[in-house]
Amino acid sequence: MEERHILFGKYEMGRMLGKGTFAKVYYGKELKSGESVAIKVISKDQVKKEGMMEQIKREISVMRLVRHPNIVELKEVMATKTKIFFVMEYVRGGELFAKVAKGKLKEDVARKYFQQLISAVDFCHSRGVSHRDLKPENLLLDENEDLKISDFGLSALPEQLRNDGLLHTQCGTPAYVAPEVLRKKGYDGSKADIWSCGVILYVLLAGFLPFQDENIMKMYRKVFKAEFEFPPWFSTESKRLISKLLVSDPERRITIPAIMRVPWFQKGFTRPLTFSIEEPISEKTEDDDDSGSKTTKLSSPKFFNAFEFISSMSSGFDLSSLFETKRKSGNLFTSKCSATAIMAKIEGVAKGLNFKVGKVKDFKMRLQGTSEGRKGRLAVTAEVFEVAPEVAVVEFSKSSGDTLEYAKFCEEDVRPALKDIVWTWQGDSFNNCSSNVKIDQGEGCEQQVPQTA
Repeated sequence: MEERHILFGKYEMGRMLGKGTFAKVYYGKELKSGESVAIKVISKDQVKKEGMMEQIKREISVMRLVRHPNIVELKEVMATKTKIFFVMEYVRGGELFAKVAKGKLKEDVARKYFQQLISAVDFCHSRGVSHRDLKPENLLLDENEDLKISDFGLSALPEQLRNDGLLHTQCGTPAYVAPEVLRKKGYDGSKADIWSCGVILYVLLAGFLPFQDENIMKMYRKVFKAEFEFPPWFSTESKRLISKLLVSDPERRITIPAIMRVPWFQKGFTRPLTFSIEEPISEKTEDDDDSGSKTTKLSSPKFFNAFEFISSMSSGFDLSSLFETKRKSGNLFTSKCSATAIMAKIEGVAKGLNFKVGKVKDFKMRLQGTSEGRKGRLAVTAEVFEVAPEVAVVEFSKSSGDTLEYAKFCEEDVRPALKDIVWTWQGDSFNNCSSNVKIDQGEGCEQQVPQTA
């Protein structure tokens, strides 16, 4: 009988689904729920040797930001001393490319995929993320024939912008790349994504590329001039839209809000409920019994397994910065208090700041501001995880509202108010910890935090 390969006691790893330069992807199954997953395995040594560390960090940061029905979901990230494991949603239907390879799609089908693509890309751009490698090979289909964007390895975050406010890295697949990316003078990543969406729409309707030539330089010249022809079967409306997408001057190229107002695009379009899945939380807990049934009341929080907090750091591959994005500084801290005491303290602080408190589950709560900000009311999620006996990690994340208001909330309100239960904030030196932080017994956490060396 073939021996099963069990990962972290949680996932069974099976056949290989695909292989890339730096990673292998395997089919997997979560042991408790039986849910199918895809597990991407990356070698730390190879990543370090090839200088790909920042790209891996960025991909994780990006995938944490972009939770959307039409984007492949990153469920969790774990690590050993030698490997990194991305546990992702398993998308059964394969690549959209395989469909197109058989020939052009009917207009209604192409429109549905284009609507889902634009909806997901719009969501990415609202989070400051540009994908930079949109093509049918990176668009997957689930069992319901719904589109899912994958492969954020080349995506860009705002901190990659230079002083001119533009990106300067040449990347992507030549046939789908915007002319401004090829010109090497800097480009707006979101506008470049829109060009790629235009090429994809053309390919879906035509069954072939708008810009193609055996000589790569001739192909580039066609791209620079946006020189292409429509097949006779394209409808007038689809031609009009593609002519606005494939415009060589990015400043004159149609924007996503304008795309969504086009009558051809609006046919049958319903905007997905993005926020209903913005923070998918695993239901797996240490209290699940062997039969798979779940207890209704948790006695302790989930273990914080992302990058195995301690093992990753001890291996010299410090992935701790991936618990947050650079725009979300100061949203993670460790504490030696009990989870119950931490939750009680956060609730008290939130109420003192005039935030409404809603319990999501035993060790996770949602804090809702009452005043209207620049982007509506600020909503913050707080969750407690165990990383070791008597050590907890507390993570704050923005659910909705303005990022700057959230940063102010963390820095000016939360940090000072929680100082008596904090061992250290993520990013602060452990040497900055108070040497004898004593918590009032009334707070439910009376203990000494040892002095750090």
